[in-house]
Amino acid sequence: MNVTNKMSGVLLNGHGGPEMLEYRKNLAIPEPGPQDVVIRVRAAAVNNTDVNTRLAWYSKGDAEADDATWSGKPLEFPRIQGADVCGEIVAVGDDVDPKRIGERVNIEPCIREVDGTKLDIAWYFGSECDGGFAQYTKVAARHAYRVESNMSDVELASFPCSYSTAENMLTRAKVGKSDIVLVTGASGGVGSAAVQLAQARGATVYAITSPIKAETLTQLGALRTLTRDANLVQELGNGSVDVVIDLVAGAGWPALLDVLRQGGRYAVAGAIGGPMVELDLRTLYLKDLSFFGCTVLEPEVFGNLIKRIEAEQIKPLVAETHHLKDISKAQKSFGEKGYVGKIVLNIP
Repeated sequence: MNVTNKMSGVLLNGHGGPEMLEYRKNLAIPEPGPQDVVIRVRAAAVNNTDVNTRLAWYSKGDAEADDATWSGKPLEFPRIQGADVCGEIVAVGDDVDPKRIGERVNIEPCIREVDGTKLDIAWYFGSECDGGFAQYTKVAARHAYRVESNMSDVELASFPCSYSTAENMLTRAKVGKSDIVLVTGASGGVGSAAVQLAQARGATVYAITSPIKAETLTQLGALRTLTRDANLVQELGNGSVDVVIDLVAGAGWPALLDVLRQGGRYAVAGAIGGPMVELDLRTLYLKDLSFFGCTVLEPEVFGNLIKRIEAEQIKPLVAETHHLKDISKAQKSFGEKGYVGKIVLNIP
């Protein structure tokens, strides 16, 4: 480890704009508890949760409300954010096998153990506790998954949050090879992951995206692409889809239920088009639909994702890379949505 016991990293000093992010070179390197590992972070990706947490988007009240994280736990400042991490284990706690030192790992972003304590409500790495926007981070050893791959650190950092979210939605909705799956927001990190992962399960995938990104989604495995303003009932037909994987919500939301078949399944993990939707309860109960709100990962999800990475069943989609100190620029680019896949920070 760094013999100076100091590291570079980015602090979030409060809710607000990019001005709340501060790049520092004199942060303390975390020390492992008995069941922890310390990881030298090589790359960390940007995602919606980092931005939403900074903006207090999760709060249903004002920006200072106690529910300004997705778990409802008050955010403590300063905080090192960063949920998407690839790095190398450089130190372990007393209860962890020292042979793990040197392993290249991805960190499971949805964590159930912190400082030796089992959590009743899962936390998000980099939100309720410090994360990976720094040269070093620590996490319970159970959440650091060894990954054997020829991919670069940047490529591996593009997987944890988006792909585990997508895999969790598909797991909760029990997507299989006989299913027709409609993915909204398909060009984003989670959406493009869902297209790949559903295709890897043998499902038929329809993707909603902008025309300029349609070809990329087809290459990822979408049998058909639709524009964001498409009339889904006219294009697909009533009752034509088995599963909807929704990351958008917004004004057009009712049509997603119209195209679901009798007994269809709807899974949601985002609302970038607007969180308030209009639900006709008759559609829900007369069609016997099942709804799945997806945040906390099922126990098997991240391990299954690592297996798919190692088997090369999915591929990384890195749109841009930036230096850690340029995090504000990276998040600005992230917000403009002019890309497919992930934006990743190099951490030298």
